[in-house]
Amino acid sequence: MWTGAPASSGFGVDWRSDDLAPSPFPSSWFPRTDGTDRRHLLARSADLLPSSAALPMEEAKAVQDREHKFLSIAVEEAYRAVDRGHGRPFGAVVVRNDEVVVSCHNMVVKNTDATAHAEVTAIREACKKLGKIDLSDCEMYASCEPCPMCFGAVRLSRIKRLVYGATAEAAIALGSCYQNANLEIKRADGDGALLAEQVFVNTKGKFQMY
Repeated sequence: MWTGAPASSGFGVDWRSDDLAPSPFPSSWFPRTDGTDRRHLLARSADLLPSSAALPMEEAKAVQDREHKFLSIAVEEAYRAVDRGHGRPFGAVVVRNDEVVVSCHNMVVKNTDATAHAEVTAIREACKKLGKIDLSDCEMYASCEPCPMCFGAVRLSRIKRLVYGATAEAAIALGSCYQNANLEIKRADGDGALLAEQVFVNTKGKFQMY
């Protein structure tokens, strides 16, 4: 289990994809009354790597300046979300080849959509703008550490690098918590489960896996 703090690159924190790495989520994303740590539920998610710690001083400074540039845009979007009454103060930017593809903010209230977080909105808009669902040549800069849903969206879109500014604890301190203690999850019993599994058998070869 990952128990250390995320690696800092100066202005924010970054990670790169690694299927064998532990989860970067703090246990506070998944509070439990028994005091146990639920980060193991998100194992095999991401590798936290410093973007500049091992670089020469001048090169490290250049990396930090670049991160500051794009994170500043994400922070501006976070303010915009509140100023416009669109949602909570979160912003995200998708970058490709050092150019901003899209910059977005939380649109939950504006769109009446509980999933319209800044990161998810940015991924949706970037996919539309670039005309593809594989964003493996893109980076994301987020004003705050993504929630589990947004982190999953980042992984599914194959974004190669994520840099965030504020920690999840900072957001949680203001009331942002995505744990639903009343949620019941179960697998269907009997023929219902079998019927659902047949979908994959019956559609095999008829669609392209992404």
